[in-house]
Amino acid sequence: MIRRLRLQVVAVCMLLVTAVLGGAFFFMYTAARDNIRDSTQELLRRVVIRDPRVDRGQTGIMIGGDQVQLPYFTVEVWGNTVYVTGGTYSDLENTDTLREILQSCMEQERETGNIPAYNLRYLRVNSGFFQRIAFVDVSMETASLQSMIRSTLQIGAAALLVLLGISVLLARLVTRPVGRAWNQQRQFLSDASHELKTPLTVILSNAELLDDVSLEERPARWADNILSEARQMRSLVEEMLTLARADSLVRTGVFSEVSLSDAATDCALLFEPVAFDAGKSLGCEGIDPDVLVTGDADRLKQAISVLLDNAIKYGAEGTSIALALRKTDRQARLQVENQGPPIPPEQLRRLFERFYRADASRGEQSGFGLGLSIAQSIAAEHKGTLRAESDEASTRFILTLPLLRK
Repeated sequence: MIRRLRLQVVAVCMLLVTAVLGGAFFFMYTAARDNIRDSTQELLRRVVIRDPRVDRGQTGIMIGGDQVQLPYFTVEVWGNTVYVTGGTYSDLENTDTLREILQSCMEQERETGNIPAYNLRYLRVNSGFFQRIAFVDVSMETASLQSMIRSTLQIGAAALLVLLGISVLLARLVTRPVGRAWNQQRQFLSDASHELKTPLTVILSNAELLDDVSLEERPARWADNILSEARQMRSLVEEMLTLARADSLVRTGVFSEVSLSDAATDCALLFEPVAFDAGKSLGCEGIDPDVLVTGDADRLKQAISVLLDNAIKYGAEGTSIALALRKTDRQARLQVENQGPPIPPEQLRRLFERFYRADASRGEQSGFGLGLSIAQSIAAEHKGTLRAESDEASTRFILTLPLLRK
């Protein structure tokens, strides 16, 4: 699919570029051809009316920026008699060549035209008693136009090759986000299927056991297993729906003035017992007052809760979790820090991927691996950022949001 998309992008780019170059070259060729023909026609007019400049040898025209002298000759036709009256040709009078040229000229019955067999252009003037005809050699004009066509084709071919390479590069750059999104979607479906498969298996197994025994012999734990796994499935589906809404840019709440200080304090109070049960402490002394932002209070609390829950799960036993909120000139900076083993850089880059959970070195914890992805989507929804840092001392998640504009 991505390969086909890249080919389509390249094809569209090349078609557009070819059309633009073709139009530009055609316009240049047409302008040059008309300019040369007008110059040749002006020379014919001077010759046929015997302009004094012709007698002084001024029979040149501009071709390709150079002054080019064109061979010419004039004839007068009196009935059936033909006289060569001037020009740069010699030995034309009473020749078969002259007769063929005149015959071709008379057959056209036009005032001006071309005689391709001899590379001549003529202009005929009828004075009543005789006809005066001027002929100019257009070999240089034809050669110049043909040379222009060859140069244009060479330049066009070289330009198209260069632009083809650029189009291929641009197609890769343009389709890279699409390919990444496509791969993420496939991975998301695969991981979601895997996460749903386990509770479904438990539910079906317990349901089959319940169906095989009588009502009096059914242990309560089988029903509890079904209820527990069903709740787990509901939680997973709700988290997946949250991410789906974030991907579709659908705003699920109404944005208003929110005190991030109050939101952070409320979340800290809720998670203090959780941290105590996990053998850790939660400190929130570093919360600046009156930090106001624009957003959805519930969604912001959800993002802070995800960060606190993650810190409690992966913090080292007996350590403290630190929640801090600072206000700068333009941003609110909320940080959740836990002590514990450092996260390797290759894992740190993947923490916000959906269904990604750290390896066994950090301990297997409950959850689906969607919390940090949801928190990042909430930050993006509020035009903020969420990033992770880790060193030998601690791991920190930093949420930045723009302050409320008053």
